[in-house]
Amino acid sequence: MARSEQVLKGTPSMTRMFARAGVAMVPGASALPFVGGGGGRVREQALVLAGQRVDRNRLAAYDRVCGFDLSDVLPATYPHMLAFPLQLALMTSSSFPVPAIGLVHIANRIVAHRPILAGERLSLRVWATPLIPHSRGRQFTLRSEAWVGPEKVWEEASLNLARGRRDDSVASPDGPPDSSELPQAAVWQLPGDLGRRYGSVSGDMNPIHVHPLSAKLFGFPAAIAHGMWTNARCLAQLGRELPDAFTVDVAFKKPILLPAKVVFAEGGPGAVEGSERTIAFGVRDARKGTVHLDGLLTPA
Repeated sequence: MARSEQVLKGTPSMTRMFARAGVAMVPGASALPFVGGGGGRVREQALVLAGQRVDRNRLAAYDRVCGFDLSDVLPATYPHMLAFPLQLALMTSSSFPVPAIGLVHIANRIVAHRPILAGERLSLRVWATPLIPHSRGRQFTLRSEAWVGPEKVWEEASLNLARGRRDDSVASPDGPPDSSELPQAAVWQLPGDLGRRYGSVSGDMNPIHVHPLSAKLFGFPAAIAHGMWTNARCLAQLGRELPDAFTVDVAFKKPILLPAKVVFAEGGPGAVEGSERTIAFGVRDARKGTVHLDGLLTPA
């Protein structure tokens, strides 16, 4: 069946969508027509938002909280923040089959086709794939694209898990190589308010990130760092090693409980002088060695 498109007139309200997502957690609420998480299957529909301008003040705030140098070139993770309201609109739709709150972001792939300048207008397109089995429940992928005119300049695949009955007969998806033995390149001290700081810039105010008390309602002993902040911080750390066009794959392993002290590690097969190289990287706990993120950056 062909995928239809719904063209939006403006960015959906994040406050309204998080409120709808919260209501869906009340037992029986998913039966209400205006509450997300009660549908039968993922609809064959894409949400489209055209002509988006980058707010330079917001870009600067994002650069600061994620550790990027201030620049008119968008970090490769920045379009995710622009696409996230559309992703949340899909997941909080009354037709979506699982509640948005409680989903686990388990992996992410970004393809940066070229550098994107802050002055360029972007058109965004977001859709979800059907639910399929996962060893710990069911999974689906949020697909996002950014276009400048007729040119696709960026795309993303975010793999999400809706936790359910464990089934070890289902093969887990392949991911980046294990980073636990990579050499240490940096140590980061992460403050307890990091989730609120990133959330205030990104708009992702999921309660598991913003405060210890709200995180405890969902089974976490403390607020946890956003996975996409960790992803962005890794790319900021790689800095000048990033080529103009690349693919970056990350797998989110264990949540980072805030505050935290973590190690950034990187390595790779090396390269002939003047050529680009594939880089394996990761984030792990500075004391226990627990791996939080495995990553692989591949030049285009």
